[in-house]
Amino acid sequence: MAVAQARRAPSERVDTTARHAGRRRRSGVLFHAIMAPISVLWIAPMVFVIFVAVRSFDDISARGLGALPTSVTVEGFVTAFTDGQIGQALLNSALITVPAVVIALLLASMAAFGLSRYEIPYRRVVLLAMLAGNLLPPQVLIIPVAKMSENIGTYDTLVGVVAIHVGFGLGFYTFVLHGFMRAIPREITEAAIVDGAGPMQVYARVIMPLSRPAIAAIAALATTWIFNDLLWALTVLRTQTKFPATAALLNLQGGYVSQWNVVAAGAITAAIPTAIVFFAFQRHFVSGLLVGSTK
Repeated sequence: MAVAQARRAPSERVDTTARHAGRRRRSGVLFHAIMAPISVLWIAPMVFVIFVAVRSFDDISARGLGALPTSVTVEGFVTAFTDGQIGQALLNSALITVPAVVIALLLASMAAFGLSRYEIPYRRVVLLAMLAGNLLPPQVLIIPVAKMSENIGTYDTLVGVVAIHVGFGLGFYTFVLHGFMRAIPREITEAAIVDGAGPMQVYARVIMPLSRPAIAAIAALATTWIFNDLLWALTVLRTQTKFPATAALLNLQGGYVSQWNVVAAGAITAAIPTAIVFFAFQRHFVSGLLVGSTK
């Protein structure tokens, strides 16, 4: 009887493995059957915009927007850069985005380090107060922010836009980094303190390297949010030569309302920097999300 059971055991294991493999195949087929149409719906508008951007105005006027291009031209891109000033707008967006992301993450990481590593009185209240500022709709604050910018002399300056993005993003960035840094074992920082490291050394040499995935994920999100912002650019800036890419695209659409190839070329050009940032930080972005979900 024992021999019979021993003979049946391998066959049962084989059957179980085969059933599991069949379930995985069926779930894989179902997953691809659902995601394939969604992917097509997601990619189709981007492909459509690319086709429009590489067509000439005469081709679009004669055959309509839905037709495939008979020839490829960069006429729309040239017009967007020369007459639409997209190049200057991209530079302005970079001058706003890079300082805003760097300053906000630097201040947020310091605040999160202090709130997560030290017994600060009412630190939970401080953290919730910082986060509560993000719950207000930005539209409610347009007039107060504009008046404040005029009073302190940052109206119609790129510095004013940078300050707004730093202020509005600081609470959320601190909240996310606080949750990540709090999960770092205290034994690591205590060992560094025993070795003679001060607070700034612990912050710079221990906490920041360990928080790199979370910082990279927040940096990618912050870059996308700030680069694509239109509300605060229109609220603070008035000189068109200082407009970022989003505001310049709005002007481009108004000036070339019937030249869809120019508008599409400007939209593609404005989307390239954020796509580059996302793909550059993709590995850190995904690992940051996974680490945050498991701790």
